[in-house]
Amino acid sequence: MIATAQPLPTASLLQLIWLASPALPVGGFSYSEGLEAAVDRAGVTTENMAADWLSDQLHLSPARGDLAVIAQAIPAWRSNKLDKVKALNNWVLQTRETSELRLQAEQMGRSLLEWLRNHHSISDTQLAACAQLPPTYPVTFALAASPLAAGVPECLTAYAFGWAENMVQAALKSVPLGQSAGQRILARLAAEIPASITAAMALEDHERQAFSPMLAILSSQHETQYSRLFRS
Repeated sequence: MIATAQPLPTASLLQLIWLASPALPVGGFSYSEGLEAAVDRAGVTTENMAADWLSDQLHLSPARGDLAVIAQAIPAWRSNKLDKVKALNNWVLQTRETSELRLQAEQMGRSLLEWLRNHHSISDTQLAACAQLPPTYPVTFALAASPLAAGVPECLTAYAFGWAENMVQAALKSVPLGQSAGQRILARLAAEIPASITAAMALEDHERQAFSPMLAILSSQHETQYSRLFRS
């Protein structure tokens, strides 16, 4: 007999879709995570170049960092291991390579925490513990996902696809590109997300990385870029 995965309850599926939505009021749409500077300084000016850039970024940055953090933070929140949550949050803060990338993690974390206060799925104790960190976006996302009847891979898929949608929208505005090009890039990223999640879930604490030198350089240059659309 072939074992089949249990279907995700509709309520949990809807919550994951909600968390992944670019419409979630956490400010993700206002960041390009270095892509705008890559267009200005590194010649990312075509659909293929933008697709290659975002594909590389997915595997070198979120898969080795934020996704790996969330993979450990969800079970930590579920078992109320607050010391582990704090250690993961500190890792995010300490490994952001530029001030604007750190500010993004902090701002989106605070905004998501405020959004969570309007819902009743998270206990007051956990909300207070998150507020004291101070929270980063990956760790707060893990808190938001922790009460759902969803496995860690499904939660990571929601996070990764939300990231991909925001980055494609940034590419449409900054390269610029048309909607059809954006959909092709999104299709490529969606096809690569499962492998990035598998890689992230396999990482131990000492194997997580936040080392993307070119991205850090471009982010630093973006902080003083003369004309820009995005906050990072």
